[in-house]
Amino acid sequence: MENMISTRQSAIKNGLEIRSRTIQAIRSYFHGADYLEIETPIRIPAPAPETHIDAVESGEWFLHTSPELCMKRLLAAGYPRIFQISHVFRKSERGGRHLPEFTLLEWYRAYHDYQDMMIQCEELITHVAEKLGIGKQLQYGDITIDLSRPWDRISVQDAFARYVGSSMEQALSGNRFDERMGLEIEPKLGLNRPVFLIDYPAECGALARLKPSNPLLVERFELYICGLELCNAFSELTDATEQRQRFIYEMDCRRAMNKTGYPMPEPFLQSLQRMPPATGNAMGIDRLVMLFADAGKIDDVVSFTPEEL
Repeated sequence: MENMISTRQSAIKNGLEIRSRTIQAIRSYFHGADYLEIETPIRIPAPAPETHIDAVESGEWFLHTSPELCMKRLLAAGYPRIFQISHVFRKSERGGRHLPEFTLLEWYRAYHDYQDMMIQCEELITHVAEKLGIGKQLQYGDITIDLSRPWDRISVQDAFARYVGSSMEQALSGNRFDERMGLEIEPKLGLNRPVFLIDYPAECGALARLKPSNPLLVERFELYICGLELCNAFSELTDATEQRQRFIYEMDCRRAMNKTGYPMPEPFLQSLQRMPPATGNAMGIDRLVMLFADAGKIDDVVSFTPEEL
């Protein structure tokens, strides 16, 4: 077993070097944009109750699935531009693109919305590509991706019409939204150019602001490059009463599925009343490094996998 581990770690040296340079480039981007790098606790009493994200228990508390709640409390306390690179934990997530412990870049900016965040995503990733010497042409396997800006945008509704042939509403009513997204839409996104998948149904954005022109949708996007989901971002919901109701709904869904129940994150809800309008983004660093290192699986860009510990 020891020889097997040593051999694998020798083989991924290039991936780990690219990972280090990627993280350095990310920090240089945010420091240049006057963001404050912060750290928040990994072990918390109450994660955000979301139906399909399961936290890992740590005694009577939980390992965070995202630093979101604490970071938003800092926004409410008067920190307008913040970012964090943090290890996060999600139960039973393992596969070629998933780890139960992974590295997340999360950042927030007050008085901006998800449209501004899409532009910032473009800036960040092209900045990193430039620092890595990749430029505007990214090679991933046998696919060449043009990173020239601006990147494409497609609504979830239009993606269903284009790739599935049925409506987003039909998928939701038949409880097949996630299945159709994962099998029929996501693999076809961003194959030659990055694409933002925007304007999700309201049921799929527990902490996102409703779209003023259509309250059946939320101002949320995910970025895809070569079929790989890189981030989840939105204009932030700042109405504490509405947020509480959404959390209650998510808790009811978890209860119906016999999932672990979480306490209500009261300190977060109290601070939300003081939080300014903002946008936030959670980007998977491991997956971003996979692209830059031309790695076929997430194992190739992390020093140790769970199976080796």
